[in-house]
Amino acid sequence: MIVLRDVAKAFGAKEVLRGVSFSVPDGANTVVMGRSGSGKSVTLKLIVGLLRPDRGSVEVDGREVPALDARELAALRRDIGFVFQFAALFDSMSIGDNLRLGLRRRGLDRDEIEARVADALRLVDLEGTADRFPAELSGGMRKRVGIARAVALRPRYILYDEPTTGLDPITTSDMDLLMQRTRDLGVTGVIVTHDLKSAFAVADRMILLHEGVVRVEGTPETVRASTDPAVRQFVDGLPSLGSGAGAA
Repeated sequence: MIVLRDVAKAFGAKEVLRGVSFSVPDGANTVVMGRSGSGKSVTLKLIVGLLRPDRGSVEVDGREVPALDARELAALRRDIGFVFQFAALFDSMSIGDNLRLGLRRRGLDRDEIEARVADALRLVDLEGTADRFPAELSGGMRKRVGIARAVALRPRYILYDEPTTGLDPITTSDMDLLMQRTRDLGVTGVIVTHDLKSAFAVADRMILLHEGVVRVEGTPETVRASTDPAVRQFVDGLPSLGSGAGAA
């Protein structure tokens, strides 16, 4: 389980998180939503130890992340897969080698590596692409490779950073299905997004960050039923600007 307690993080004078607390239950997809700049991606970086909180506690499976030394942090990250917003594949490597790289670093034998690569590509419906290169694939296919790369490592957790950004509606639905498939394998997902349709499609639990705090946490039904003004504005897509009657 991932647990954040009273977490604060600022960059200079800008306070991004102001006492954020929430938990991520095992075996479920938890979606972290919010407007741009609300601290969603910062939260992911705190979970994997790329950033340290100014205040508060970040725990993964009972381990206090900011207190871990380099060796302990490396061990923690072996349990966490990361799906980047723009896939972050190595252009000079084949799809298969992009998946093999992390597996080789874990000291797995060749047969195990090849089995995992095949299984992961099958999961994302990309059998037969192992010898192709990223430039030969569409943007949606590259994002699916990103999921396959994370799954091949057999992590306890996968963190998804804006996985549907820039995708058409059909490809977005494909990504939603893959995030559900991954959860059904027993992998706990933390999904950062501002794509509401995708969020409601994949979420078992939802969290809305607004102005540095959690405004709602619960099931999708809890979020839909919330009367909090900030939640309603986000869910209903209401404008934040005035009428602009005096604008030129």
